[in-house]
Parts: sequence; C-alpha cells; structure tokens
Amino acid sequence: MKHLNRLLAIAVALIPTLMCAKKAGTVINVIPYPQSVEIGKGAFKGAGANFNCDPAIESNCVKLIRDFADKMTFISGRTNSFASPIGLSQAAAEGKMKGFIFLKDKSMGPEEYSIRISKKTCLVKASAYNGFLYAIQTLKQLTDVSIYSDKVAPSQKFMFPAVTIKDNPRFGYRGMHLDCARHFFSVEEVKKYLDIMAVYKLNRLHWHLTDDQGWRIEIKKYPRLTQMGAFRNGTMVGKDFSSNDGIRYGGYYTQDQMREVVQYAASLGITVIPEIDLPGHMLGVLAGYPELGCTGGPYEVWTKWGVSDEVLCPGKEETFAFLEDVFTELMQIFPSEYIHIGGDECPKKEWEKCPACQARIKALGIKGDGKHSAEQYLQSYVTARIQKFLNDNGRKIIGWDEILEGELAPGATVMSWRGVNGGIQASAMGFDVIMTPNTYCYFDYYQSENQKEEPLAIGGHLPIEDVYGYEPFDGLNASQQKHILGVQANLWTEYIATNEHLEYMLLPRMCALAEVQWCKSENKNFERFSASMKAKSFELLDVLGYNYRKF
Repeated sequence: MKHLNRLLAIAVALIPTLMCAKKAGTVINVIPYPQSVEIGKGAFKGAGANFNCDPAIESNCVKLIRDFADKMTFISGRTNSFASPIGLSQAAAEGKMKGFIFLKDKSMGPEEYSIRISKKTCLVKASAYNGFLYAIQTLKQLTDVSIYSDKVAPSQKFMFPAVTIKDNPRFGYRGMHLDCARHFFSVEEVKKYLDIMAVYKLNRLHWHLTDDQGWRIEIKKYPRLTQMGAFRNGTMVGKDFSSNDGIRYGGYYTQDQMREVVQYAASLGITVIPEIDLPGHMLGVLAGYPELGCTGGPYEVWTKWGVSDEVLCPGKEETFAFLEDVFTELMQIFPSEYIHIGGDECPKKEWEKCPACQARIKALGIKGDGKHSAEQYLQSYVTARIQKFLNDNGRKIIGWDEILEGELAPGATVMSWRGVNGGIQASAMGFDVIMTPNTYCYFDYYQSENQKEEPLAIGGHLPIEDVYGYEPFDGLNASQQKHILGVQANLWTEYIATNEHLEYMLLPRMCALAEVQWCKSENKNFERFSASMKAKSFELLDVLGYNYRKF
C-alpha cells in the first residue's frame, strides 16, 4: 500500500509538469508573440541550407537576407549559398524548391510578414523592408541564440521548428524614448540602444536632445549652443538638491554624428524623432543666448534636476527667428515625418512679469477665461506658430499633453504622459495620440518596492507585470481608438549616468512593452511571456552583452 501511495504521489506531482510540457509544445519563444501561430511537427535544418531570393525583392531587403545567411554561415561553418533564380515565385508556389525561400508579396502591409517552416523548407513572405526585417528577427528567435553571437560554433545546426506564422503589428508607432540631455550617451551607446529595440521590433526612437541641464545638438548658425549650452558646471549628488559634485559635465552630437545615428536606425527599421523641448526646459539655450529670455539673464545651464522658471520669451520676435533657424537645420538632419516640440512643464511666472510677453498678449487680444490663463493661451500661440512653420516644411508636430491647455491647432499629435487622461481627452477631440502614461511606461521608476536593493531612480514603482498589463484602449470608445497611433515608454536619465544603469532600467521592461505595442490584447499572456523570457530572451541578452534585471 505504501508503494502504491508513493506511485500515486509521484503521478500527482508530475501532472503540473506534464501540463506545462504540453503547453510548452504549443508555443514558440518569440517576443513579441506573433498574431497567428500554428505548430507543426519536426524541424528544418538551417545550417548549410540554400537561400533563394525572389528577384522582385528590393536590394536593401536582399542585403538583410544575405546578412542573415552570412551570419549563419560564419557561426556554423556550413555555407549557406545565396541565389535569386528567375521564376522563383512560381517554382516556390509549386513546391519545387528547398531551403530558405524569400518571396515578395505585394498584398501584405509594409510591416506584415509570414513564415511557413517544414522539414525541408522555410518560406518567408513580405512586401517591404520592415516586413522582411521582422521575419528575420522572428527566425533568429526561433533558432539557437548563438545566431546573435560573434563566436564560431561549428557544431551548430540552427534548427527551426516547423511552424506557420502570420504576423502584423497592432500599432504602427512602437516607440522608445531616450533622454540624452540630463546625461549624455555616446553614439555607440545610442546604437546599442537601437540594436535591442530592433530585436523586439520597435520602430521609433524619440530622442530627447535639449533641456535645462544641457543642449546636445550642433546648430551651425548658433555655435554658443554647444560651446556653452552643452556643458554644466557640475551635477547634484544623489537627491540632495543643494549639492554639486563640482565636475564639469557635458557633450553634444555633431550634425554628422546625428546623421550617422539616423542612417543606422533606418537600417534597423527605426525612425528617429528628435525633440527640442520648448518654450520651457530651455536653460541650455539661454546660457549662450540670454537675449532670448524674458529678463536677459545671466543664465547658467542647470546643475540640478527639476524645472527652471526661466524660459524662452515669446514676446520677442527674435525668439521665433531663432527657433525657425534651429528647426531648419534640424530638418536637414532628421527626415522623420514628426518633430517633437515638447511643450511640457513651462512655468509662466516670467511671462506674467515680462513687458514683451504682456504686449504680445495685448496685441493678440488674448484673454484668460477662467479655464486657462492668458499666459497659457500665449503658449498655445507659440505651439501654433511653430506647428505652422513645420507644417509648411512638410513636417508634423508631437507635443506632450500640456499642449492641450489652451487651444491646439488641428493636425497636432498629443503624447499623453501624465497618466492616460490626456490621451483620452485628445482622442475625444479628434487629435492623434501616442500613449506614454507614467503609470505604465516610465522606465526611470523603480522596478521593485524595495528601493534599497535597486539602483537609484527618480521614484515611483513600475514592475514588469504592470508594464505588460497596460491596455492602451482602456477608457476609449471605437472612434477614439482610431486616433491611438501607438505606445511608447520613456526613459529619463536624471539619475542614470552610465550605460550599464541605463540598460538595467530598460531591460527586460522593454520586452514587455514590445508585446503591448505589437500583440493583440487577446494574444497577450504574462505566463507565456515570462516563460519565453526565461527560456530564450535572457540568454539572448547575455549573448548580446546587455545588463538587465531578472524577474
């Protein structure tokens, strides 16, 4: 009887394991998880397989495919031959070819792709660069993580499970933000940031380049922006706002370096959206050009965090001439459809006292109405004027949700950061919205309630489960949902001075963000995601050399 009881106990204990094994066999370890997955039987051996590429595929897409083949050849030591045979589409359709087959399918969207893997064939279809890029990213996650390595592994066969995948992102805007104004990160560090974004299919980098603590953009017409605005005389220590480490700190990107980043990002399917935050957060400008402020200065680049009362003076016509000059040079560097103009946290104290600002208010006939002050409407005038200038040059603006205070011209896009209410309000008014609520998407927040065990952060608590659980359509009706362009997480760097710290705050929360951005809500499953992180993505991050927090 004891023996029987022991067998029963073992059997009962094995039930969860067997259930998990069965469940594991119905999923693949890919993040973000594809929209449609059908698991087959067997596997396809990639090492040494032929690569057959549809002649209709554009040359930049062919390079992506060839690079994938070359990487597999390098690591395995088995040559993956590459060809673009005539009549490939028809032959592949008839099942006459083996190996990797890449076909152009014009019926697909620009970021859509499909993969069908059998024991003898891996068939990939897409219509455009990003579609082929994402198909390859998925293939890399389907096989051994050594595909991400730079080390030779002659025994590696690169097996791909038999599976049929049909995939397309939920949102067209899948962003990650990087603040290089508070702390400066090198071009190589920015590229590494872009690299991991690409692995998880993010397609927008919001590059925060100016603030009270530093101006990071070379503008040739205004050299003092980088001579003076790019450097501060020390930095506060920890959270002691009365302290200063006395170490001069700063840096900036030349125009050539920014073009290099833009081009590199484009090769990864990522568009770089620059931000020049205005009319507040502008001590980096005023330090070099004090005449653009209300008082005329003197001003100094801030050595502490927070929001300065000293802002640009919209009462002076010189201010707008300056901004138009800056944006003119910026547009020559960044080809993005959108330019971010900030608009957040702009104190009005100086405007209330400034004769030029008050004269502008009077000339425009601006009046407070109980809901908003005259000075708030003056900021709306600034926003509208810069918007028109950028629109006239073929660009669109994005602004933080404060641009809703007062009046907002049609065509602006609102970035909702103070929770979700700004996005709900803006979408109800007919404005396009990018959701970046601090309640779910601020990666400068602590990852644990036990702050003593975590590196220094600005405050708050945002565990990975909360990031994953965010639903961008909550509180929105069908009409409002159509205005949600996508989702972005923000990584402010007041308390993040090193790349190691930056990566720790980013990862693995960005992996959870990727599923919020890409997956339909019904395809999200935190248990499946967590298991995939532990089965594949943590090892992937190790191979690529990223610092991250385990969970």
